[in-house]
Amino acid sequence: MPSRRLKVWPRCGAKTRNPDPDDEFMTTPLLDPSHPLTTLLREDRRYRLEAYVFIFEALNFAQQVLRLGVEQPSEPTGEAEEEEHSPERHVSGQELCEAVRRYAISQYGYMAKTVLNSWGLKTTGDFGEVVYNLIRIGQMRKTPADSRADFENVYDFDHAFRKDFRFPAGSDRERK
Repeated sequence: MPSRRLKVWPRCGAKTRNPDPDDEFMTTPLLDPSHPLTTLLREDRRYRLEAYVFIFEALNFAQQVLRLGVEQPSEPTGEAEEEEHSPERHVSGQELCEAVRRYAISQYGYMAKTVLNSWGLKTTGDFGEVVYNLIRIGQMRKTPADSRADFENVYDFDHAFRKDFRFPAGSDRERK
């Protein structure tokens, strides 16, 4: 079975009839209906599409920018095509939580906590829930040593996103 990539169709500006105005899923950009993430978003409404996309981006940030992780084989998924892959750069739950914090601050500054909260991400445990949802639908992998507990209470959101916040060098606040 070929690997499925996340296909997101941007909104075209045309108004579409929303069959259920309370259906938060219907307010997100249109997804390929055959993609497993579409089903996941309907089944587990705790997190918005943006939360899943952001976790993917933070993982990339961890691996490419922060150079976190080590080459390590993941658990077999049962799909023959995936078994042929070489070991990937594995990032631990704690490392991913730190990458999420740093990436969120770099993208959203002082508003990082508010943005993450609006997507349903309120604790580091929520990062783990998103990751394990993605593992369940075959969009991420784990090693035998990984567990949801790796994401629990890594840091307090208020402390990590508010009290430790520093304005970047050269900002208007520093010049005053």
